[in-house]
Amino acid sequence: MSVASPLFPRLARTHTSWLHGLTRIGTQAQFYAKTLLSVRDVFTRYRTELVRLIAQMGLGTGALAVIGGTVVIVAFITMTTGALASVIGYNQFADIGVEALTGFASAYFNVRLAAPLTAGVALAATIGAGATAQLGAMRINEEIDALEVMGIRSISYLASTRLVAGIVVVIPLYCVAVLAAFLSARLSTTLIYGQSSGVYDHYFKTFLYPLDLVWSFLLALAMAVVIMLVHTYYGFTASGGPAGVGEAVGRAVRTSLVASAVLTVFLSLAIYGHSGHFNLAG
Repeated sequence: MSVASPLFPRLARTHTSWLHGLTRIGTQAQFYAKTLLSVRDVFTRYRTELVRLIAQMGLGTGALAVIGGTVVIVAFITMTTGALASVIGYNQFADIGVEALTGFASAYFNVRLAAPLTAGVALAATIGAGATAQLGAMRINEEIDALEVMGIRSISYLASTRLVAGIVVVIPLYCVAVLAAFLSARLSTTLIYGQSSGVYDHYFKTFLYPLDLVWSFLLALAMAVVIMLVHTYYGFTASGGPAGVGEAVGRAVRTSLVASAVLTVFLSLAIYGHSGHFNLAG
């Protein structure tokens, strides 16, 4: 390598970049494995910290608690997504004279794509970003090193607890998200466009499959696991002072959003790719 570097500097830089990339991937995989394996310690050693994190993630702290915390934020975002789905669906169906099928669009697209992806974005931007900032601040203030000196398992206490808390919090959060999307879609269609509520409810109930709700909920849980793993890693390994923490938050949000989208695509193909449980007949 010492001979090739002066002769082929571009090749040397590419080789070094690939090595750094592979090392970073290996480090992340090792951290994720340790975090998942340390979940057992959360229920045996750090139950009090787990309860505190659940309360903090669900309702927020300080000024965020005044508006209801993450619950209100997720509900508001999914309400706008549900309303947007109804508006687009109504106008598209109206172009071919079948605007009565707007209820089908809400039951089909909100459950399978819109609600899970929107909830993932809200989770990454609120709970995930907050976890990265907290852990990053602890890292640059050497609080994590102090915990390890005191004999506390830092990954279990900081990363695994937040992973479990994120999974627990996403259960009611996703229920609120789906209900908010359904409600906003119905109100937008019936109040703004004047469609009969009976017509909307008929097609909505016809194409709303209970099994799809179960799969959608499991998809939200999988997204919560991925998001919390990514954000805890970037917060745990932050460096470079306050600017480094901000950079870690930005990278964590970007990585978690991409990972959530990829996860949604692959799981949706695995779940609905064969038949999709979709039958439309007149």
